[in-house]
Amino acid sequence: MTLVDEPLLPSTERSDGSGDPRPYVVIGGGPAGLTAGYMLAKAGRKVIVLEAEDQVGGIAKTVVDPDGYRFDLGGHRFFTKNKEVDDLWHEIMGDEFLKRPRMSRIFWRGKYLHYPLRGTDVIRKLGPLEVFLCGISYLWALIKPKGKEENFEQWVSNRFGKRLYKHFFKGYTEKVWGVPTTEIRAEWAAQRIKGLSFFSAAKAAFFGNKGNKIKSLIDSFNYPRYGPGQMWETMTRRIEEMGGEVRLNCPATGIRIEDGRVVAIETPQGVIEPRATISSLPLRHMVGLAKPGAPAEVQEAARGLRYRDFLTVALVLDGEDLFPDNWIYIHEDGVRVGRIQNFRSWSPWMVPDPDTACVGMEYFCFKGDDLWSMKDEDLIALATEELEKLGLAKAEKVRRGYVVRVPLAYPMYDETYAERVQVIRSWLDPLKDFVQVGRNGLHRYNNSDHSMLSAMRAVDNILYGAGHDIWSVNVESAYHEEMTDADTEQPYKRAPETAYEKEPLVS
Repeated sequence: MTLVDEPLLPSTERSDGSGDPRPYVVIGGGPAGLTAGYMLAKAGRKVIVLEAEDQVGGIAKTVVDPDGYRFDLGGHRFFTKNKEVDDLWHEIMGDEFLKRPRMSRIFWRGKYLHYPLRGTDVIRKLGPLEVFLCGISYLWALIKPKGKEENFEQWVSNRFGKRLYKHFFKGYTEKVWGVPTTEIRAEWAAQRIKGLSFFSAAKAAFFGNKGNKIKSLIDSFNYPRYGPGQMWETMTRRIEEMGGEVRLNCPATGIRIEDGRVVAIETPQGVIEPRATISSLPLRHMVGLAKPGAPAEVQEAARGLRYRDFLTVALVLDGEDLFPDNWIYIHEDGVRVGRIQNFRSWSPWMVPDPDTACVGMEYFCFKGDDLWSMKDEDLIALATEELEKLGLAKAEKVRRGYVVRVPLAYPMYDETYAERVQVIRSWLDPLKDFVQVGRNGLHRYNNSDHSMLSAMRAVDNILYGAGHDIWSVNVESAYHEEMTDADTEQPYKRAPETAYEKEPLVS
């Protein structure tokens, strides 16, 4: 079987010497998928990247409104302890990578607390008595028996004390995920805040964060001049310059499996027979596209995987920036907004008119709920009202708004996710020349660097038989953790190249 649509390149001897005319296919044009496509093209392979939307980048894309204002969906710092990924970032961006100062604060009980924490600021805002009570709560957590650590509440309370947990973790986390913290697995907390304890946070607050050793406390980061989407757009252009292809508006609509391997991928632009496939599809979608259908227990596991959706209401206002921060975390029960970005603070090139400010009001939701289904004009009115309620700007300063919805933004770590992922993995792993990568592809709350790393490992597995366990990327190596010089992840050695032969599943 060959390509039903026009082949990307003639079916002649390949640069790898195999003579196999079939392309390597990558499903998904987000950070993981594009990284896989780039590494394959750079290795001289014939590659096709399939992207369902009309723009690459996934959740890390940069949206541009008709007036040239640029919106970063979720805020994407480019900071990693992995040298391979950092080298690749600079290889792609070159001089377009800016070094940006980090500033962020927590809005709590009508007060703004600097984050990273600052000792005098904490004492002044919380007051000596509350700081003392939090310290006592922490000491009690330190000496009492730990007991089970199955959920987020138990994990955080054991490390920070119950009082700090209730002040700074419980409300915000439940706003983000839409469920009680007792329903969020401890694995998520361990992955996101590993290494950041009460002691390390307090030490950084009073004595600084020398050498950015605690990554959640970094004070600067890299950022593309025109937003994170510039990274993925440049990577797309490089893939095409090396002879590869990135097809927009071209989702995978069916994945045919025969004799333990993917033999064909159906798309609106034709059917492709892949030599090998790297997929960043959400696991639920991957299972739903399989032909013939996956076993019943795999389909049931996929239906039960849950995701948190997300939307940004970008507001353009007259006058100067409302605050100097990159973003502010809103730990406030009286408003629904979870975080507010200041796009100019990420990069001055994000806001074209110097006489205006532009902020992103971020709301966490479930697809189909009242927030997600709200009309754009009502969302803009809500965001404007909450901006004034927080004391940041009068409503009359808002010129206009722009709404962007992001489905399947965050894979949820609920009580059954691990068992469900294992059932799906037991079906996927035996497939020959097929690898899942990325955040939703592995159902893991990865940042862009670890999504990219999973793709790099997958390419080496497929091309060189390296044998990396893709599912273990970012299990022990979390984004928020302490880092010493000795901890810096070093490039792995490539194996020598060898002969290479209850919801709908798809929504």
